[in-house]
Amino acid sequence: MLPETDQKILRLLKRDSRISNADLADQVGLSPSSCWRRVRALEESGAIRNYSVVLDDEKIGLGFQAIVHVHLTRHDPEKLQQFISAIGNKEEVRDCYATTGESDYHLFVSCRDLNAYNRFLEEFLFRLPAVASAQSNVVLRSLKHQGVTAARHA
Repeated sequence: MLPETDQKILRLLKRDSRISNADLADQVGLSPSSCWRRVRALEESGAIRNYSVVLDDEKIGLGFQAIVHVHLTRHDPEKLQQFISAIGNKEEVRDCYATTGESDYHLFVSCRDLNAYNRFLEEFLFRLPAVASAQSNVVLRSLKHQGVTAARHA
């Protein structure tokens, strides 16, 4: 378990990874140099893997999102690796999770519209040899994304 100060640093960085070191230090009660050293240590330990940008899909023209539950034909290592590689390189696939339960993988997919999503399914996903079937759940609205609630941006 991380010390409370490090946990506070991580909560603040998760909320706003662009916060200045001076503001971060002030909010956690450290000197700027001590805070910078702690952040560097968290990065070097792997607790902080990277910094990212949260996009507003609608504002960038991606108004259709779906969660896709993928069932594989069987767990052939070669076909599985092809599936993982193809999914990793497909821009529409924002997230991919291997899970327990009825589905083997769950994808979060973001496309321009329903037609683009149908093309994603027909021209990409269903052509992968490992894919037996997929069930789609259309996202109606996002309530929380990467720790940010929708109310904060409403």
